[in-house]
Amino acid sequence: MRPILTTVSLNALRHNLSVVHKFAPHSKIMAVVKANGYGHGLINVAHGLSAADGFAVLGINEAMDLRDAGFQQTILLLEGVFCAQELNVASNLGLNVVIHSQPQLEMLESAVLNKPMHVHLKMNSGMNRLGFQPEAFNRAYERLLACENVADITLMTHFATADDETGIEQPYNLFKTTTQGLNLPVSLANSATILRHPKAHADWVRPGIMLYGASPVGDTAAATYGLMPAMQFTSEIIGVQEVKAGETVGYGNRFTATRSTRIGIVACGYADGYPRHAGLVSGQSSGAPIAVAGQLTNTLGRVSMDMLFCDLTDIPNANIGSPVELWGKQVPVDAVAAASDTVGYELLCAVAPRVPMKVVD
Repeated sequence: MRPILTTVSLNALRHNLSVVHKFAPHSKIMAVVKANGYGHGLINVAHGLSAADGFAVLGINEAMDLRDAGFQQTILLLEGVFCAQELNVASNLGLNVVIHSQPQLEMLESAVLNKPMHVHLKMNSGMNRLGFQPEAFNRAYERLLACENVADITLMTHFATADDETGIEQPYNLFKTTTQGLNLPVSLANSATILRHPKAHADWVRPGIMLYGASPVGDTAAATYGLMPAMQFTSEIIGVQEVKAGETVGYGNRFTATRSTRIGIVACGYADGYPRHAGLVSGQSSGAPIAVAGQLTNTLGRVSMDMLFCDLTDIPNANIGSPVELWGKQVPVDAVAAASDTVGYELLCAVAPRVPMKVVD
């Protein structure tokens, strides 16, 4: 069997949930488990985060899977429903739905439901993605208040700049001003807001990436906040080559050796979800970090579909069969992402279905 594997730690998920509790001790936690639990497996993650007060998902199929698996927590559809038929399913499953647009509001007003729904009314505070404009927000609230299909209302928004130096001051104040006088539960804080902006924790927090042990705050190491990686992505060396100074490696000859170099071939490529452009190009100082036999080194050249290259020159004991960590306990996924001009979110979500997954406690 090809020696590639992702290992998901339920203990790490539980630990990271405890970090959320530490930073936001007075808020309920809506754990974001969309995108197949950020690539960790939806049901795996739900078991690891079973102490959360609720789960936030993208589509109704994810919510149905959680209910079928026995999870009774609050489940929120982050983009609401996409057609009128889904409203009845959501109502019957006892789901919470986001209402972020006029068509969704009209759909809810005209629906015939078996029981009223829990609604999260979303305001666009500057992300300009989803949500009612501030000037239309209170009118939408009044219509929901008058709608017999609504059991209760939570107010929410999503900050565009919680993870950078701009901060949340302007959108936070806009939200507070717009909702002044509405004595309702509030949901504002994603992972970056939880860690950096305690005044916006409110009634519900919505942690995502921090639950999986990666950093939501630029290049800041997740370990700074006491987070543990929930996924370890591993493989093995399956070949070794010796190249001389001036010789090249891989497609397009993207790496040229400047000294005698010992090259390890790893059973992992972009078809497994590893970023294709993570390798060292001649003239650059380093490729993406990688660990071989417990020692840090870097990738070389262009990543292939099923294989990649790494530098074994300074790891003389490494050979065919030596273990490789692509990211996880020793190599932060954020470091691989930084070397690939992307974010840890993308790498975790992009691990391919063909990579076997093991769940450990």
